[in-house]
Amino acid sequence: MGRRKKPVTYPKAVACGMLEDRGRVLFLEHERGGKKRLALPFVKIQGGDDPVSEINREFEEQTGIDGEIHEAIFEGKYNAGSRKYKKWVPLLVFKVTAKKMKCRPAEKFSGFRWIDLKKARTLEKKKELFFERWISALLGKMIA
Repeated sequence: MGRRKKPVTYPKAVACGMLEDRGRVLFLEHERGGKKRLALPFVKIQGGDDPVSEINREFEEQTGIDGEIHEAIFEGKYNAGSRKYKKWVPLLVFKVTAKKMKCRPAEKFSGFRWIDLKKARTLEKKKELFFERWISALLGKMIA
């Protein structure tokens, strides 16, 4: 008898917030695969959820910054599956502004960094910064 597979539920979309200050972008640090990786604050959107309200709530929860969500500045794809079994869902990046830029990351993050996007690409190529794979693809498209 074969093994019974667990049903996999994929998000309908992924939304993330990009807070920019004087040419730098806020990234959150977390440990994965033995390396510190950087990611934007993001949330996986289920069924009928509103992406703007979801990213607004998650952005404040993940960064401790009361930000204001604006228009989507980038649309792309996010692989919600695995390397072998890909499941592409829409990715929305929203512009975020805030009056106070003091970041207090949630416990699941080890810290935060403000990084210039163009500098981030060069540091990543030199293996000095490690981004989540979807962030690398996003930066490549945004800078090009």
